[in-house]
Amino acid sequence: MTRALYYEDGTALTFDATVQEINGSEVVLDATAFYPEGGGQNGDVGRLTWAEGSAAVLDTRKDKATGLIWHRLEGPLPTVGTPIMGEVDAARRWRQMQRHSGEHLLAQAFRRVNPAFSVAAVGMRNPECTLDLEGDPAEMHVQAAEILLRETLGRTDLTLETPTVSEDDLHLYAPRRETKVRGQVRLVIFRDSAGEAFDVSACGGLHVPRASLAAPVVILRTERIRAGLTRVVFMAGEEAGEYLTRVYRDARTLAQGFSVPVDRVPERVAALSAERDVLKAEAAALRERLAGALLEAAPVETVNGLPVRCVTVDDLALLLPVLNAVPDGEVVLALAPGGRCGMARKHLDRHFTFSNHLVDVGAIFGRVLKAAGGKGGGKSEIAQGVTPQPDGFFAAIKEALAAFVFVRVPEPQPQPEYGQPFKKLSAPASGLEKTEIVGMLKPKPSNEA
Repeated sequence: MTRALYYEDGTALTFDATVQEINGSEVVLDATAFYPEGGGQNGDVGRLTWAEGSAAVLDTRKDKATGLIWHRLEGPLPTVGTPIMGEVDAARRWRQMQRHSGEHLLAQAFRRVNPAFSVAAVGMRNPECTLDLEGDPAEMHVQAAEILLRETLGRTDLTLETPTVSEDDLHLYAPRRETKVRGQVRLVIFRDSAGEAFDVSACGGLHVPRASLAAPVVILRTERIRAGLTRVVFMAGEEAGEYLTRVYRDARTLAQGFSVPVDRVPERVAALSAERDVLKAEAAALRERLAGALLEAAPVETVNGLPVRCVTVDDLALLLPVLNAVPDGEVVLALAPGGRCGMARKHLDRHFTFSNHLVDVGAIFGRVLKAAGGKGGGKSEIAQGVTPQPDGFFAAIKEALAAFVFVRVPEPQPQPEYGQPFKKLSAPASGLEKTEIVGMLKPKPSNEA
């Protein structure tokens, strides 16, 4: 078993040891300050140095069955029995400890806001750490937890204790989460000067000696994973400080560009967003008007009795407005820069009968583009895509439409409205007098007795 120096003093990052075993590019030392990967925390990296050379430590892992800690090296390997000096990468170690302590402290802050916010899972492999909470905390709860923790870290000196106790004595410490560890359990406790514990958790990871060294703890966002489970994304310590500095620097640059103080940037952005929305609406209306004008100017061709308009636009943003403006009872083909194209029809069934099945724009369009090596499709009345052969697009679609025979449905004749009186008869053009017309209508006398 390797002696775990990191549990004896988590801030001691240099040590002396002896090589015990070698396997491939990995070595085992009799003692190490390199923390092995585990408990959601990344393993340490650094360097081993000996009289004849040195090698970088790329990763560290623990064999649970034997208790040996293996160090994966890059470079020459020392021989068994070689005395070495180890040095842990300080920046990586401190940031890992800040993440882990920040996770414990933030979880406790949420629990104090509402005991229903219990931890389901954690992630600390990256600067953006995660805390999956049950109970669906709302934004008001998130803000309350962040404020509570900020005030606690800023006003209270919480120091780290890591006692190892029997599982039978865990109830004396009231850990925040139930532990599945049996036998001897290592606890991580942050306690104030009066002896009151802020957080108690069973944990095998490494932590900062004072909770304030994990500050600031900043919540970046929340994500709803599923009903009853919300992911809180946060940063802690130096990484959180760097993030806040970067965000403020960007905000300051924006403020200077807007000629306003930093705290008025949201107000200025809101005003610009409203102005943008107005301009977008005006631009959309102008595009629709232009699309209508382009369609009116396009000549109407006839394909087996079907009116077809072909329109080429020089702006991709006009493609969809042109397709949406297709006149009733017609087909529109549109071509834009880059081979972007489209096809649309409108109420053909009201104006034509077909020799075969209904004209499905999406099917026809997709088939033509696939044959040309392009791709696209859509619904039965409108479709869009891209073709590598834009010069032949119009001809190919019209050829596909030629497979149909379109017969225009006669326009319905107007019927007299219900209750409208019939018009009086007028004299025919033959010049007959009105009395003659009446006489023709009267019955002739009969000579029969």
